[in-house]
Amino acid sequence: MELIKWNPARELAMAEDDFSRILNNFFGFSRTPAVRKETNWNPMVNVKENENGFVVTAELPGMDKKAISIEVQDGALAIRGEKSLEKEKKEENYHIIERSQGKFERVFRLPEHVNLEKIEAEYNDGVLKIIIPKTEAAKPREVKINVK
Repeated sequence: MELIKWNPARELAMAEDDFSRILNNFFGFSRTPAVRKETNWNPMVNVKENENGFVVTAELPGMDKKAISIEVQDGALAIRGEKSLEKEKKEENYHIIERSQGKFERVFRLPEHVNLEKIEAEYNDGVLKIIIPKTEAAKPREVKINVK
């Protein structure tokens, strides 16, 4: 019988993936299986819904906006980029390096009731904000009650 060393980080990552999948599917967003493909790190992302649409915010501190790409294809929103490692200087002695670097990719399946042609994005102070409007048919509207 072979002993397998327990890795708590792997267990936490699996639990996070399961929990994210459940929440994202409940709200109409779902992560595609390609999320972890060839990535070095995954930026933290929030997805919220309001009556006009969805807002996706991603934390990308220290990145140049030229190193970030957003693509919408086949009903999926893909955020990709690469964060370069700061160049080490010979006279500096690093003891700890924890800042994320390398390539990343986050892909989200979009609900059917969004207007793909009117998606907008802005990048400010290391936060990428993507605004995904709903179609007019999907927005709630009030129905007036007529008195007879």
